[in-house]
Amino acid sequence: MTAWHPPAPLSAGSGAPIRVLICEDQALVRAGYVTIFSAQPDMEVVGEAADGRAAVEAARALRPDVAVMDIRMPLLDGIEATRQLAGPGTTARTRILVVTTFNVDAYVYEALRAGASGFLLKDAPPAELVNGVRTVVRGESLLAPAVTRTLIGEFAARVRAPDGPAPAPVPAPGPGAGPDAAQEREQEREREQEQEQERLKVLTPREHEVLGLLSAGLSNAEIAAELVLSAETVKTYVSRILTKLDLRDRVQAVVLAYRAGVAPGRR
Repeated sequence: MTAWHPPAPLSAGSGAPIRVLICEDQALVRAGYVTIFSAQPDMEVVGEAADGRAAVEAARALRPDVAVMDIRMPLLDGIEATRQLAGPGTTARTRILVVTTFNVDAYVYEALRAGASGFLLKDAPPAELVNGVRTVVRGESLLAPAVTRTLIGEFAARVRAPDGPAPAPVPAPGPGAGPDAAQEREQEREREQEQEQERLKVLTPREHEVLGLLSAGLSNAEIAAELVLSAETVKTYVSRILTKLDLRDRVQAVVLAYRAGVAPGRR
């Protein structure tokens, strides 16, 4: 099920509104999102989708600035929909804001790895949801530094590679299982780490420093203080890092740093 909304009129002198697509299978929740976003002077809801397949089709047709994406949806889950819209090799600039019921849910981290720009809980107050959309549109991480440290740091190694297949079910004990299987998984992790480290070779030493501090959860202001730079200079470094690595935002940079094994331990 897909619903497209007519363009909202702009007030004189205003800029283009943030175009929002709602991807949520529960009709009442979806209607609530529409009401919240439509009430904002700088936003317009351009469409709704009740399943993941419809979400992908609507996003490609409507080209919204932000898709508010549920994870558990019929036909195609929000993670795969996110990968198709914002994963490696995609050219669309729609940013994905994942909304979930649980704050410690492996699906959330898989969605971030698939290309999402951040996440919120479904019980977040309307003001937080609205601010979340504005945040990801600016290309910033929705995750607070403390959340980046404690959550991504713990789960980044457990989820699949950005362009890899979903994890296979754990096999039952039998031939090929046991130490050999564990060794194969470790070798695969090492290969993936080497691939990510190869990507990082395009960065300068200073950009490596900035990435390391960013992956530790520091804000631009904190990185500036640590490196004795201006906040504007740090912002420029972060922008260069994202451009060189073909990343959409800070969240993806943090995940990449953990996968490459260059992120420092939590402080």
